[in-house]
Amino acid sequence: MPKALSLLGATGSIGQSTLAIVAQFPDLFEMHALTAYTQVDLLADQIRQFRPRVAVVADAEHAGELEKRLPRGQVTEVLYGEEGYQAAAALDGVDIVVAAMVGAAGLKPTLAAIAAGKDVALANKETLVMAGETVMGQVVAQGVRLLPVDSEHSAIFQSLVGHRREDLDKVLLTASGGPFRNRPGDSFAFITPADALKHPNWSMGSKITIDSASLMNKGLEVIEAMWLFGLTGDQIEVVVHPESIVHSMVAYRDGSVIAQMGVPDMKGAIAYALAYPERLPLNQPLPDFAGMGALTFEAPDLERFPCLRLAFEAVQAGGTMPAVLNAANEIAVAGFLAERIGFTQIPQVIEAVMAAHAVRRHADIDEIIAADRWAREQAARYTAEEE
Repeated sequence: MPKALSLLGATGSIGQSTLAIVAQFPDLFEMHALTAYTQVDLLADQIRQFRPRVAVVADAEHAGELEKRLPRGQVTEVLYGEEGYQAAAALDGVDIVVAAMVGAAGLKPTLAAIAAGKDVALANKETLVMAGETVMGQVVAQGVRLLPVDSEHSAIFQSLVGHRREDLDKVLLTASGGPFRNRPGDSFAFITPADALKHPNWSMGSKITIDSASLMNKGLEVIEAMWLFGLTGDQIEVVVHPESIVHSMVAYRDGSVIAQMGVPDMKGAIAYALAYPERLPLNQPLPDFAGMGALTFEAPDLERFPCLRLAFEAVQAGGTMPAVLNAANEIAVAGFLAERIGFTQIPQVIEAVMAAHAVRRHADIDEIIAADRWAREQAARYTAEEE
């Protein structure tokens, strides 16, 4: 029988790539739930194609708009809001939940999926950044699998297969360096949102693209990798790799380094999580090694890209600090995209909020959410965002 899927975040780039795989392998997968935020038109098209049992949007207004766009006799039940997202995540009969919502909004639905005994293909890194200790504890308690979808974490996961964990020395997370890798730091104050949204290799949503430009995306991935693979901050090294062919590497204590490579396309990582331990015939092209000539690597510049430094500082502080880092970043990025603050002010806002935070260790979910809310309020003051 095909695997039953619930897709949280169907209209984003990860969601659309997931649906492309489902369409390519209809005998292996079927959609039982699709969720979006406010992209009603695209979600309606997806519902017509995949005929899920449940669809979820942000609120009652958008739910009404969605229902108007669906044909008469449509079998899909339309839900909305936080309760709707959690219902889709915990839906009876679903085998695996693809958690691809953007930002902190993905935390509660992911926890709901785990509590319901579902395996989770995790593309929402903020879930582990905010509440890694709690989430991984629940994964163990429920006996479910948390399968990474981020290309870097999928690469680490694949590079660990067949090797003893006690032989691991460190992991090397690769970063493209974003669009400003070679741009002089004294010109960063003049970067516009349009400049920052031009990623050289990957096609992603606007928030993740800005995070890639600031290297905050890599900082969040460091925290995610810690929880996914049971690592310390000292066991994770970030390496800038502009070609984006090596997606990440694992170094072992005998000096061997195992790398996972492929073209910069998320379908490979998504398919590996959905079909694990099988590999699907995706017909993806291989990297043109002869044509590219060389693969290059360099250390990240923490002076020009302080967001990565702040992420490592959040790791050292522990407790609720990573949740504060993430929340402040979300508000700062929103402020930058709305042109209320400049690109260089993103790390300034984050650093100021972190400096004002009193860390709570071993926090429960309510305390983590409270820290998240507090950090958003603090960051909003710096970005002149109206509450």
